[in-house]
Amino acid sequence: MVSSDYVVRTEGLRKRYGDTHALDGLDLEVPRGQVYGLLGPNGAGKTTAVRVLCTLIRADGGLAEVAGFDVRTQPRLVRRRIGLTGQATAVDDAISARQNLVMFGRLFHIGKAAARQRADELLAQFGLADAADRSPKKFSGGMRRRLDLASSMILAPEVLFLDEPTTGLDPAGRREVWQAVGDLAARGTTVLLTTHYLDEADKLCDRIAVIDQGRNLVEDTPDGLKRRIGNERLEVVAADPADLPAIEAMLDKAGAGERTPTVDDATLAVSVAVDNGVAALTEIAAELREQRLTVADLGLRRPTLDEAFLQLTGARQ
Repeated sequence: MVSSDYVVRTEGLRKRYGDTHALDGLDLEVPRGQVYGLLGPNGAGKTTAVRVLCTLIRADGGLAEVAGFDVRTQPRLVRRRIGLTGQATAVDDAISARQNLVMFGRLFHIGKAAARQRADELLAQFGLADAADRSPKKFSGGMRRRLDLASSMILAPEVLFLDEPTTGLDPAGRREVWQAVGDLAARGTTVLLTTHYLDEADKLCDRIAVIDQGRNLVEDTPDGLKRRIGNERLEVVAADPADLPAIEAMLDKAGAGERTPTVDDATLAVSVAVDNGVAALTEIAAELREQRLTVADLGLRRPTLDEAFLQLTGARQ
């Protein structure tokens, strides 16, 4: 049985398709009650890992446990404790939103009255009560995805697997799904999320595992991953190209002589990594005023999760 601290755990998980190693010794430990992100380039093994953990395919080797049960030897017990939302929505446009949820409840062998009660609970929880009797074909993309999430929560699973849940949604739809996922996590559901949207992972995830070619690269918090690629950068955008040398000299001192400023002649931007960003910003602002230099912009730029991801995996997509 898995430790109560981790609701999902794998050790040395392997899956091969012909000569391709989709999973090549993957190790995961997903803490209970968190939103855990699984990131990686296309072909990294993310969806394969989810399919193994959801008992949809068998691994070739290694250990995988979900909610304390072995996915290979106890698949029925695993399925009773999980929900899955795949990349394509599973709702039926021929019936209403409420009827969709009741149907899923009946498929899970819930009695008719109990299924209707659970459907109404989920419609309220996902902000769809006013649209309960409408067909999903009249829903926005975000509403359809929320209904899809609701259908995966019929049995109030311990673990919800979300595989690219906002693919194809517009920004408003993505925000709706983010809100729904955040609400689920706040209610105690453990969420394992795969996504190509780094801002999504940054917004939602408590911890992130970056994988490539079926192997672990690194696991950390979003902020921890950003810190791995360096400190925040102080950036000054010159208003006059003639001021670039003077600004570069200032930032060279701000970097304590150990970090060389970078100069972008096209954008007139000069930047350098700094340890104490606020102090460095204050000092540079004062020196610019003292030297009577006018700038187009001045600020601190923190590393992004996109930059951390690209440094860890390379630019391969």
